[in-house]
Amino acid sequence: MKKQAVISCSDKSGVVEFAKELSNLGYHILSTGGTAKLIAEAGIPVQEVA
Repeated sequence: MKKQAVISCSDKSGVVEFAKELSNLGYHILSTGGTAKLIAEAGIPVQEVA
């Protein structure tokens, strides 16, 4: 089974570093709106969900 993480937050400080570490550990990242955009802009694979 593939590991997944859902990330959605209003205070986005540190979220890119957190997502990067999860990605490095092999997690498939799911995220919402602005958080997903920020993660994607950092070059981290993310699937946007609503």
